[in-house]
Amino acid sequence: MTSAINRLADATIELTITIPWVEVKTVYDHVVDHAVENTEITGFRKGKAPRNLVENKLDKSKIYEEVLKELIPKVYNEAATAQKIKPIVTPKVELKEASENKDWVLRLLTCERPTITLKDYKTAIKDLKASKGQKIWTPGQEPKPDDKEQSTKPTLDELLKTLYDNVDISLPSILTDQEINRLLSELIDQTKKLGLTVEQYLTSTGRNADTIRNEYSEQAKRSLTLEFALEEIADKEAILVSDDDIDTVIKSSKTDEERKALSAQRYYLASVLRRQKTLDFLSSLS
Repeated sequence: MTSAINRLADATIELTITIPWVEVKTVYDHVVDHAVENTEITGFRKGKAPRNLVENKLDKSKIYEEVLKELIPKVYNEAATAQKIKPIVTPKVELKEASENKDWVLRLLTCERPTITLKDYKTAIKDLKASKGQKIWTPGQEPKPDDKEQSTKPTLDELLKTLYDNVDISLPSILTDQEINRLLSELIDQTKKLGLTVEQYLTSTGRNADTIRNEYSEQAKRSLTLEFALEEIADKEAILVSDDDIDTVIKSSKTDEERKALSAQRYYLASVLRRQKTLDFLSSLS
């Protein structure tokens, strides 16, 4: 396997991978052997039919789909190691050349963690808090004891908007496209539950495919920017999550089922807790 790398203008990484036919053939034979073991043909016990007889009955296009499923993760990891990159997404794959008895060529699009620059977000958040504390006094109106405390505490949306406005980042298109597609998939699932098609739902809300995609594009950009910004702040401020933090959340589960589910997702839980700690840190700035 050989690979070449090309860094595109928007920080998307293009990998061109050439797989020798001998490697493809090895995986192909493995897939066919597995099919032989699980195929029943009249006159033969399961797994005992002649290989050529089974192979002739198989759909070759499906066999090669299975070959790709096995090959792609392997060559992707090897190419990433060879090119010294650390991808953060599932690659977009294009089969450039795939003929029998010839080397295969794949084109994969991926990306690394984007470079992010934090501006003076601390001052911006402090200014936000100061502006929240400037109340307009109306003659004859007595302030409530907790008015000042409530007025000086920004909402989460205000806090995140201030952070978002103080971040510079170049997001690779493959990253935003995947997030947009995730949001669109969620929309499809939601409309199905309502017994509507996506078209019916959009019509009822006065939108169309273009407007919803533009809307999701902005949403994807915002959520990804904030995600990377919070990670960057957590790294710079050495905000960590301990095993005790995770165990405390797991122990607070109301049911055994919920406890087992959380225990199986410790890494994800740690990322959520770290993000919350980072938000707490931003809220405490003074």
